[in-house]
Amino acid sequence: MTEIKKYRLADFFNKFWDIYSKNPKKTITAEQYKAVNAIRTCRTEVLGTQSYVCQDCGEETLVYRSCKHRFCPTCSWKDTINWAKNIENKMLNLKHRHIIFSVPHALNPIIINNKKILLDLILRVTAETFKDWFLAKYNIKIGVISVLHTFGEKKNWHTHVHSIITWGGFDKKTQELEEIDNNYVDYKFITKKFRIKFENKLIEFYDDNLLKHNFNNRIEFMTFIKKINTNDWQIQIEKPIDKIDIIIRYIGRYSKRACLSERKITNIQGEYITISYKDYKDRDETNNPKQKELTLHYSDFFPRLLQHVPLKSFQMVRYYGIYANKKVIKEEYLNQTKEIKNEKSDYKNPTYCYNCNVEKILFY
Repeated sequence: MTEIKKYRLADFFNKFWDIYSKNPKKTITAEQYKAVNAIRTCRTEVLGTQSYVCQDCGEETLVYRSCKHRFCPTCSWKDTINWAKNIENKMLNLKHRHIIFSVPHALNPIIINNKKILLDLILRVTAETFKDWFLAKYNIKIGVISVLHTFGEKKNWHTHVHSIITWGGFDKKTQELEEIDNNYVDYKFITKKFRIKFENKLIEFYDDNLLKHNFNNRIEFMTFIKKINTNDWQIQIEKPIDKIDIIIRYIGRYSKRACLSERKITNIQGEYITISYKDYKDRDETNNPKQKELTLHYSDFFPRLLQHVPLKSFQMVRYYGIYANKKVIKEEYLNQTKEIKNEKSDYKNPTYCYNCNVEKILFY
């Protein structure tokens, strides 16, 4: 079997970042500089080493320290796995549904110019939409785990939220746990509620002079609002999932990972980098999106990628409803699975002694 060559994002930054940063196409923020520096130094001698020793046989392994930056493709992937394992036994023993909320691309400029308040708003509104619907229809309080993504397959700006919601919850009167026994969702109502909630708050921000924008007056702004009402407020609702390990895989897939996995880098040649992506507008005979490739010069690739570096202290994963205060949930209502089966991998853990089948301890 032919070995697939692995390309490192750090190598591409090392070659061209110093050149690009002297004459960037877009202003480079402090958070972006920090992210690039973390990626370039991650697991190198710059950050030093750690020693792990097996207590049984004395085998020692030196491991370069990691940067632990959430935009680093290597560190974020490990963080995602650990997060998914930690949250497993804190989830209700209920069916859950994966729901994706997307806002019109026409909103991109105003969102990019007001990231902190509008990305926070999108996360809050998506959770409130289903929380309100469940209270009104079933008199039930639900739990929501929301994950914000600002990127599409080509790493262009695409604001959307992946939500995992409990398909049931606590009855408001009896406080007993109830599961919904049907899959019904009033799609038109939910979509409209999502749009109205967001737009009402956006108008409020405008009236309170909290937005950075290029509108000349309120009439022009309201005309813009009316225009984006026509389409593209999309919600994708998947079927309920009753197995916790499958739910965890869904969460892990969309949670804390960086926007570009190094597995997506298919070639680095000279000043160009090529990434693979799924084209959801072009599908094969089985209705699966076709795999395609995009090649970019570093001067285009860097700003496209770095626009997705999270703002300082901004939480990309949020918890709402029942999951906002897990301490109030009785233990008998929680999932009791103790371990999730890891997907098969060729990865060899350097902190594990395969001779003695024990974890090595950190020596220094």
